[in-house]
Amino acid sequence: MSHLSERPEKPAVGVSMPHESAFQHVTGTALYTDDLVHRTKDVLHAYPVQAMQARGRVTALRTGPALAVPGVVRVLTGADVPGVNDAGMKHDEPLFPDEVMFHGHAVAWVLGETLEAARLGAAAVEVEIDELPSLITVEEAIAAESFHGARPVMATGDTDAGFADSAHVFSGEFRFSGQEHFYLETHAALAQIDENGQVFVQSSTQHPSETQEIVAHVLGVPSHEVTVQCLRMGGGFGGKEMQPHGFAAMAALGAKLTGRPVRFRFNRTQDLTMSGKRHGFHAAWKIGFDADGRIQALEATLTADGGWSLDLSEPVLARALCHIDNTYWIPNARVAGRIAKTNTVSNTAFRGFGGPQGMLVIEDILGRCAPQLGLDPVELRERNLYRPGQGQETPYGQPVTQADRISAVWRQVKSDAGFADREREIAAFNAAHPDTKRALAITGVKFGISFNLTAFNQGGALVLIYKDGSVLINHGGTEMGQGLHTKMLQVAATTLGIPLHRVRLAPTRTDKVPNTSATAASSGADLNGGAIKNACEQLRERLLRVASSRLGANASDVRITEGVARALGSDEELAWDDLVRTAYFQRVQLSAAGYYRTEGLHWDAKTFRGSPFKYFAHGAAATEVEVDGFTGAYRIRRVDIVHDVGDSLSPMIDIGQVEGGFVQGAGWLTLEDLRWDTGDGPNRGRLLTQAASTYKLPSFSEMPEEFNVTLMENATEEGAVYGSKAVGEPPLMLAFSVREALRQAAAAFGPGGVGVELASPATPEAVYWAIEEARRSGASGSAGTAGGSAVGGGVRAVAEVLNSA
Repeated sequence: MSHLSERPEKPAVGVSMPHESAFQHVTGTALYTDDLVHRTKDVLHAYPVQAMQARGRVTALRTGPALAVPGVVRVLTGADVPGVNDAGMKHDEPLFPDEVMFHGHAVAWVLGETLEAARLGAAAVEVEIDELPSLITVEEAIAAESFHGARPVMATGDTDAGFADSAHVFSGEFRFSGQEHFYLETHAALAQIDENGQVFVQSSTQHPSETQEIVAHVLGVPSHEVTVQCLRMGGGFGGKEMQPHGFAAMAALGAKLTGRPVRFRFNRTQDLTMSGKRHGFHAAWKIGFDADGRIQALEATLTADGGWSLDLSEPVLARALCHIDNTYWIPNARVAGRIAKTNTVSNTAFRGFGGPQGMLVIEDILGRCAPQLGLDPVELRERNLYRPGQGQETPYGQPVTQADRISAVWRQVKSDAGFADREREIAAFNAAHPDTKRALAITGVKFGISFNLTAFNQGGALVLIYKDGSVLINHGGTEMGQGLHTKMLQVAATTLGIPLHRVRLAPTRTDKVPNTSATAASSGADLNGGAIKNACEQLRERLLRVASSRLGANASDVRITEGVARALGSDEELAWDDLVRTAYFQRVQLSAAGYYRTEGLHWDAKTFRGSPFKYFAHGAAATEVEVDGFTGAYRIRRVDIVHDVGDSLSPMIDIGQVEGGFVQGAGWLTLEDLRWDTGDGPNRGRLLTQAASTYKLPSFSEMPEEFNVTLMENATEEGAVYGSKAVGEPPLMLAFSVREALRQAAAAFGPGGVGVELASPATPEAVYWAIEEARRSGASGSAGTAGGSAVGGGVRAVAEVLNSA
């Protein structure tokens, strides 16, 4: 076992414990960014001046009327920026734009003594716009050749030869929707200036170091003059990785100009209409199978809806390409990617970061093609799984070294779910119920863990031991409810060998741990846990030398367990408090900066080849649904999940993440239907689903009636902290099983062997149209097609089905 993964005697990791802030959460005492306003004197409130056109050039901006509104203190415009008027890392996101790029784009900000004064002031600002042509949908952008950013191509093998050797070739198109983050806490920031002109920003951000960098370059000051703190977030899901920076910079600019604290917080409608979402995609594909249903070749073009600026669209697209194989070996592939530039909000990171979009494409293809091949969908998927001992690689050249785990979780979920017996029960139920059908589907997950950009795979920590033996840890990760801080407390206590209650964790701040990466890519525990372990090991080694002199033993023979130092073969003990006090009087340093970098990564973005991921997380889910044939309404009867988290750092946290990720994935795939006004009227480009009343979120009524989650046992990951694996993003993709079960249930309304198209999200309306397609197939005697459908199930793409055997 590796040094990094080895666990000592009686570790604090691996123990089920509640979230470190659970008590504060449920009692309402946990503080979030906007709560700090009530503890801050003389705060000004910021409100956006929005342009309600999808695209247009700003020809006039008159702020005088706003300044006449009682309580308005200042209107911020581009002329006020002392540094760079840009809020993005790609320098394509003007903080104060001259050209409106989406409906609701902020062109100025009003500062008021009260939020209402700022709102009235914003309404009084006079903006004139010369309207320009706009592109709202991916299809419009493709037709107009409107793209931006890199256009990568991933290739392996010989696709021409692969198709020539295929007995069956299918092609089609697939358009699927994005997703709104809908975190409980909207974007928020509070900026203050001290007596030395230092800027202190409290921000609801997943990437404090990048927020610091953007604030500094907008203000035209070096980074050491800006400190960013993130106390905690009320959810992030990737939506606060890149997008908080401009809002924090605007608040900091206001504070710098007025000398007073400036508070910014979106209301829910503003957050929905002004912040980015999961990228929707369009996919055009062609796939070949041999006579046994094994994939021979795949060609695809994935087009991501980037919105008006690049944001994180390039790495999102890269991860989508890297995950189009999911759990399946594709010997010959050529997959091209591109980013559509549209006049909507700039789409951004969202749990899975492009991985779900790539994986959805191959799962949709297999779900469509299985009936055409005369195979049960489960059998088709099983035949194409990566196989142990075959030396197989992903299409981008990374060896799949744990193919045995792909098979193991698949077999275990079939066993746990009682798959064979339930299939027979479902067949009997469907035969007896012409207007209600059930189905059971299984899908798997193979998700790469690490940032695609190798440089981001590093983390830092600062650990302080005080003279009384108490310990304070700082790390670069942020807490958004996912339990990262809980795990880091457990890692520190385990490494030092002390009880958990002796360790406290400080809020994430850029003046304690610099140059940190975003808490994203499911790597928070890997990177920050490695850094905390490194810092604690430095301290432990110093303390072991002190203990060895007191205990009369070699340092290598001393162990610290549960707060007591003991020498092997001796009954003599030294309590932790006495050890720390002795170290202080011996002038032993009791603080340490820790650092961790993920080893073994290499990636060439130009050739799209390498090993960008430290390891893969695996899982499988079996989902049973019941569908009403009159309305398309459905319920999830049962879900069984087996998920690979290595040796869990905190099992209760990890099970919660698996459950939450699955439900969020089911929301994306079955409920959450983003709609924009695509007409040519005055509201073109306006987001129509602006609230929870029009944007359907998963609720108790959508929860599985029976929900079983099992963590894979004996699954130590040698290359990660204490043998654990990432858990944040991979479970979301387990929800593919819900969508595939709905497809199979809809098909059950037709004759055997019918394949149906299913839109994404698979709303009850979309399921109803799939049912109607199955019924028509029965009436006409058709076996269906492997064609594609647009979002909502409205537009059908012509599919080409070739039999070249």
